[in-house]
Amino acid sequence: MRKKRAHKRKIKETFRKLSWWALYAAIAGAFCVLILAFYFAKDLPDPKKLEGRQIVESTKIYDRTGKVLLYDIHGEEKRTVIPFGQMPDTIKKATLVIEDANFYYHFGVDFKGIIRAIWVNIKGGQIYGQGGSTITQQFIKNSFLTPEKSYTRKIKEAILAVEMEIRYSKDEILGAYLNQIPYGSNAYGVEAAAQTFFGKPAKDLTIAQSALLAALPQAPSYYSPYGSHYDSLKARQEYILSRMKDFGFITEDEEKTAKEEILTFIPPKATIKAPHFVMYVKEYLEEEYGKEYVEKGGLKVYTTLDWELEQLAEQILLDGVKENEKKYRSFNGALVSIDPKTGQILAMAGSKDYFAEPLPKGCSPGKTCKFEPNVNVAIRDRQPGSSFKPFAYAAAFKKGFTPETILFDLPTEFNPSCPASAGYTNYQGQQCYNPQNYDGNFRGPVSMRNALAQSLNIPAVKTLYLAGANQTINLAQDMGITTLKDRFRYGLALVLGGGEVKLLDMVASFGAFAQEGIKRQKTPVLKIEKTDNEIIEEYKDESIKVLDEQTARQISSVLSDNSARAPVFGSNSPLFLGERPVAVKTGTTQEYRDAWTIGYTPSLVVGVWAGNNDNTPMTKEGAGLYAAAPIWNSFIKKAYELKQKAYLSADSSPFAGKENETAANDQNSFWLPEGAEEFNKPEPSGAEKPVLRGNTFFEKTYKIDKSSGKLATDLTPPELIEEKKYSEAHCILFYVNKDDPRGENPSDPYSDPQFTNWEAAVLEWAKDNNISQNPPPTQYDDIHISQNLPSIKITSPEKNSLVSGKTIKITTQATATLGMKQVDFFYGDNFIGTDTSFPFEIIFPLPSDSYENGGKKTIKAVAYDTALNRQEDTVVFFLLFPQ
Repeated sequence: MRKKRAHKRKIKETFRKLSWWALYAAIAGAFCVLILAFYFAKDLPDPKKLEGRQIVESTKIYDRTGKVLLYDIHGEEKRTVIPFGQMPDTIKKATLVIEDANFYYHFGVDFKGIIRAIWVNIKGGQIYGQGGSTITQQFIKNSFLTPEKSYTRKIKEAILAVEMEIRYSKDEILGAYLNQIPYGSNAYGVEAAAQTFFGKPAKDLTIAQSALLAALPQAPSYYSPYGSHYDSLKARQEYILSRMKDFGFITEDEEKTAKEEILTFIPPKATIKAPHFVMYVKEYLEEEYGKEYVEKGGLKVYTTLDWELEQLAEQILLDGVKENEKKYRSFNGALVSIDPKTGQILAMAGSKDYFAEPLPKGCSPGKTCKFEPNVNVAIRDRQPGSSFKPFAYAAAFKKGFTPETILFDLPTEFNPSCPASAGYTNYQGQQCYNPQNYDGNFRGPVSMRNALAQSLNIPAVKTLYLAGANQTINLAQDMGITTLKDRFRYGLALVLGGGEVKLLDMVASFGAFAQEGIKRQKTPVLKIEKTDNEIIEEYKDESIKVLDEQTARQISSVLSDNSARAPVFGSNSPLFLGERPVAVKTGTTQEYRDAWTIGYTPSLVVGVWAGNNDNTPMTKEGAGLYAAAPIWNSFIKKAYELKQKAYLSADSSPFAGKENETAANDQNSFWLPEGAEEFNKPEPSGAEKPVLRGNTFFEKTYKIDKSSGKLATDLTPPELIEEKKYSEAHCILFYVNKDDPRGENPSDPYSDPQFTNWEAAVLEWAKDNNISQNPPPTQYDDIHISQNLPSIKITSPEKNSLVSGKTIKITTQATATLGMKQVDFFYGDNFIGTDTSFPFEIIFPLPSDSYENGGKKTIKAVAYDTALNRQEDTVVFFLLFPQ
């Protein structure tokens, strides 16, 4: 009993001591917090001055020369302060649900929000709704502190937030915040934002408009209604509306009505040059350095933009689209130009007119709009049509195929589960695939050169199959394509433009072809300086080899071959620039929804897209050659004219001075691939597999051994060789397979799932063209071989012996596996006789003049077997004068 009491006393004493220690620790902690607060608070601004703001410097974006100011980010703050009572409840509530739902329940710092933000960051997720900072903290950060990211600033922010919560009411803080926060496009505060985007005072905002404005402050550039991410902005607005309904701020009917409301924005009125390019640069800066630092850091950004080329691009694109509207019902376009030797973006026009009038009635961004002024189509995903084909052909050339490899352009079914007959679309539940050519015609056997130059679809699909879809995607991505991530979506239609790409990526990737396989990362920035002139980023010429030189040259050779593309495009099409060497490819998607032209010289790559933003089809005439190529042609010609003047005036542009790029100027024209001079030579006769070269691979001449009926060899006697013509026609899979593109190793074509359908089309074509299947022999002459050669030796006279007299006797030893036929004898070069029986010898009188000269003489004996295999022996002797 005493022990139990003593034990209880000991426990009480322990808890008493622990309680004192906890108290001491709490006091010490509070003391430390106070010291920390006083330490940081001594340099803090007075939060009583709500209008007292830190002076910040705007970030300026220049062209490449630094002489043309393209944009001053927040250089002018549009702000109209309005009383809290004049702000509509909808904007207040929309802001609360997305920025700080607990605003009226915390004291300036939301620890739950901080923990939630930290947890999401640890998991690697994204905070779609609220972050860790309260509205009070955000106001403090934007009004009093620098944009630096540090723990020190966060501590100061928290201290000031608590102090502000003590001094001001919640409504005063929220009102100050809504008058302060940036909404993008230089609009600060909800009143300026309402006027900027909707042309009305804030008090007249609808629920839908209020929710959209509340969606902007988190990332004003990214979510800008004038930018390229309207879909993301709309999704965020609808998320806010759902939150407002969940919090009871609006009814379900109001939510539905607001989500369906068509939002129309007034055109931007800010002074901005090269707007699509500037917004692209602005997004890049915010991703790299953070929105606040870009807005307030006073950076000087020297871009790669060539202002003269940009002005040219915008005007030519606008004029070209106006023509397309009348001819092809194509209401928009985009143009990008890059220097392939540096990867620097020289011009970017993302639509026909960034500052166009408001959208037509009933049309809002993302809803059936043929033209959206502020959307930068140059960085939007679009299907490229046939402009993607060079990647597949390059992958095939890498595997060993050549521009002269023969393919058959014939109606072909590419789904092995469907019948080979052309014209099927479905068969027993199978989705069949039999693409057609642009003009509906089929050309039979064509070289890969002509197939690519003329943009023939069936050979292109076969080329992708031979090259491999994965290998083609790998190559395209290595060269600069940033899309095509979901590989399971793409089949053989990939080569006809079945995967979405960006115009900017396509132009940059074609730059690797222009530079013989050297890729330079596309870049919009030359240099970035801080306010103290410290350089924080600068262009470096970094390159990587993504394609072997020979393959790149082969692609440039094909795409610059005007005679090869002339049968389809004409010899004087918009793809032809006269003496200037240019490689170019067009593209047209199904139902004429997209028209492309991408082409390059050794120093300039230009890409043009034409079409409608909402995928509305153009007219049937709106193909790449007609809707996009004239714009491309006009720009690239005038660009060279412009830069010729710049060169004469010593312009520093890297593109200046390239006006002399002609086929006669080897330094600035395309290098020819190896073997280019052999392209048009006749095929050699013989047994070499002709599938890799030449114009056809049927009705060929072969050298045949008459006696064996087999292919002649070097040992076949000339008198037994005859030339015979044989005819045959097979698809390429008959000779090669995907793993053996040169056809050097035997393969079983029937094991290839595509062989039956490909071969069926070829055999049908051969029948229609009266080409009989009369294949040449595949075996070589096995009679006239080294093992069957006769054996012969002259036994008399002996080598180097002395011979006298008026006659000479030549004796031999001769045998043959197939039996001896005869031995022919020669004195010098003169035939002197034949012996057809053993022992194969001859006696003949020496010519009278032999004694006049005397000296060294030569005799020869040639043995023939019954198959005319031959072997010979020669002896040199010395003739003595007769006594």
